[in-house]
Amino acid sequence: MASTSILACICSTLILHDHEVTVTKDKLKDLIKTAGVTIEPAWPSLFAKAFANIDVNSLICKVCAGSSAPAAAAVVSSAALVATEEKKEETKQEESEEFDDDMDFGL
Repeated sequence: MASTSILACICSTLILHDHEVTVTKDKLKDLIKTAGVTIEPAWPSLFAKAFANIDVNSLICKVCAGSSAPAAAAVVSSAALVATEEKKEETKQEESEEFDDDMDFGL
């Protein structure tokens, strides 16, 4: 079952698409905040990156035509890949900062 964060991003993406507005991280965040929904902060970024190269019209048409599994799998796998890469970057930055802190010699 999808989490509240994912559902909020999906609905926001569809709302933005319906109003012919480009899906961006900031627009997703603003729309979700306006709706009063609390989500995990990484999801708007993931959805914005996932939908940057996907035509929402064709995705909707594929879902309506009954081939929803491959289309949905593509979006979810894209989002998961981006999430994994972002977590790796955050971990590297944290490790780098910790290493820098350890190098302070009390001279």
